[in-house]
Amino acid sequence: MEPGRIHQEFPAPSYRGYQKQSLTQIKKAYQDGNDVVLIRAPTGSGKSLLARAIAGCADHASEVDSDDAATDAYYTTPQVSQIDDVAEDELLSDFDVLKGKGNYDCIHPDVSDGVPVHEAPCNLQSSFDCDIKHRCPYYEDREVAETGRFAAMTLALFLESAITGIFEDRDVIVIDEAHGLPKWAEMYGSITLGPDTVPNWNRIPTPSINSITDAAQFAGHINAELEQTRIDLKGKPNLNPDEGAQLNETERLLRDLSWFLNEYHNSETETQWHVSQGDDGAVTVKPINPERLLYHTLWDRGNKFALLSATILSRRSFCREVGLDPDRVALVDIDHTFPLEHRPLYDIMQGKMTMDERDETIPDIAEAIARVMAKHPDEKGLIHCHSYGIQQRLYDYLTYIAGTSRLRDHDSADRDPALADWKRSSDPDVFLSVKMEEALDLKDDLARWQVLCKAPYPNTMDPTVDKRVNENGDWAWYYGTTLATVMQACGRVVRSPDDWGATYVADTSFEDLFNQTRDRMPGWFREQVEAMEQPDLPQIAQH
Repeated sequence: MEPGRIHQEFPAPSYRGYQKQSLTQIKKAYQDGNDVVLIRAPTGSGKSLLARAIAGCADHASEVDSDDAATDAYYTTPQVSQIDDVAEDELLSDFDVLKGKGNYDCIHPDVSDGVPVHEAPCNLQSSFDCDIKHRCPYYEDREVAETGRFAAMTLALFLESAITGIFEDRDVIVIDEAHGLPKWAEMYGSITLGPDTVPNWNRIPTPSINSITDAAQFAGHINAELEQTRIDLKGKPNLNPDEGAQLNETERLLRDLSWFLNEYHNSETETQWHVSQGDDGAVTVKPINPERLLYHTLWDRGNKFALLSATILSRRSFCREVGLDPDRVALVDIDHTFPLEHRPLYDIMQGKMTMDERDETIPDIAEAIARVMAKHPDEKGLIHCHSYGIQQRLYDYLTYIAGTSRLRDHDSADRDPALADWKRSSDPDVFLSVKMEEALDLKDDLARWQVLCKAPYPNTMDPTVDKRVNENGDWAWYYGTTLATVMQACGRVVRSPDDWGATYVADTSFEDLFNQTRDRMPGWFREQVEAMEQPDLPQIAQH
């Protein structure tokens, strides 16, 4: 890596905000010998432009002495929407974007329109020799990404590529929205063996699983069953789409089982596990501390790393969660460029939204939201409902109080189209959302206000959360994770220095959250919290 050229690699014609001095700090962090630089960059910092400048510092093939030396760079992010933004950004035109096979349609003349590549004959027929593979959109993009200087893909595809071996190691790896790494590691390290994942589940005797030892023994048995299933499917000359999907799922599960069994039998591992078994006999194994999964899927695949996020609160805590030695990690803190008056935080707290107390609180929050709607009669708004149960109850109460003319909601099936339809509309509608605190760009008039109905604490009914908090006493993680989600949510409606949008918090648990985490807040967010006040809201007449 040559950090000295970081400024000349910056892709925009000019700097804005703190970009120039941030690049200077990043350059120094690498020149001081750090292998990893955490870049805490709030919304509007131009993280993708910083990422491109850092990627440009990766060694060229002409700059290394050995043919085996890693060169060039990867850019990856957990968010599909951000990869889409990268693909459309003219300043990032030299990022070669690759998506999963399901995002590309087969173009073979004998295949019907709209058939995705993963269901194409080349994936289902062992003897099929595609004579136009060189024109296939997926394989074209893959070849360009493999051979190009900057390959860009989602974190899911990047982690999977470590197993499939499609991509070689590179000199520099840049990860945007890196605060999500621990969650992704847990997700990729978790395994469920049951009727939805294991073929012929009903023919397999299912023992009672009471320990990780029981789970490992059962996993070994399932591994043998899956190997036979894979051999049988591979032996068929032609597979139908269902069989092709089954083969893909079988191979994925075999890879997951290989990692789990190797980790279980590793006498030096410190990984802790939680094991549960459902009424149907399905067994789920989750790592409590999944950072070791990131060694071979991420940290072993590059020489230098840049991790960007607005919400990495503690360098040492984050390093512990993702398996990094903090002595080789530097933190660069970028200040906010958005005026405080453009991103106000308002207190409309009505009561607690715990499971035991929300029945009493939701009607009051609904009335407060109706008053906020009345304050913003001509502006679109977003309601963060936290769960579908809360969403439905708020919708019902708001219908009674304010009518349905401005209300929109969604379910798990129509989430994306409902969001897109609301964003396209010019009407001042209010969207009741679930789990949209991240990766949502509501710039300018797409939304001028939002309400956080519940402090988004991790669910202590989740056994991994329960073990981490109640058994291991990791309350710093519990509060820190929640604060990070709140900070992410606050950034949804203010996207540039000239943009503005108000955030209202309705759960009194926010008060405790802010008190518990005040010393860990970035200065720009602490400033926002300390300026929080109760708004002047109009009274309303119920419908």
